[in-house]
Amino acid sequence: MGSSIRPIALGLLRRQGQILVFEGRDDVKGETYYRPLGGGIEFGEHSKDTLQREFREELDAEVKVGELRGVLENVFAWRGNPGHEIAFVYEAEFVDSALYAKDQMKILDDPATARWVDLTDFMDGSKILYPNGLTELLSSE
Repeated sequence: MGSSIRPIALGLLRRQGQILVFEGRDDVKGETYYRPLGGGIEFGEHSKDTLQREFREELDAEVKVGELRGVLENVFAWRGNPGHEIAFVYEAEFVDSALYAKDQMKILDDPATARWVDLTDFMDGSKILYPNGLTELLSSE
């Protein structure tokens, strides 16, 4: 992770009270967590374009990027290493509505799987949602 700040773009895709996330694991913390899909913004790339590129790379899916919901600063430790991100969080939707019928989707460039998780699981604290501050951003709706 190094000692630099990483700008990222994340997409909030919604389905009947759920959001699309991938499940991650930090064995150092002994923690299972969830995070919306997206990724690092490349130099010269607009954050909306990052989201479209990342969904093509991760799910071979096209998304329409909507409203910027917020910008979150996340200073954290992952697997014992320090990290610092600035996350642009956008509403987004699949162009192909058939993707909403899939309960799980294999992420193509990672061993993880994307799945729909009830927002209430994050709001009541039974599941951890990153980046920090995203649960509060979603609960302000």
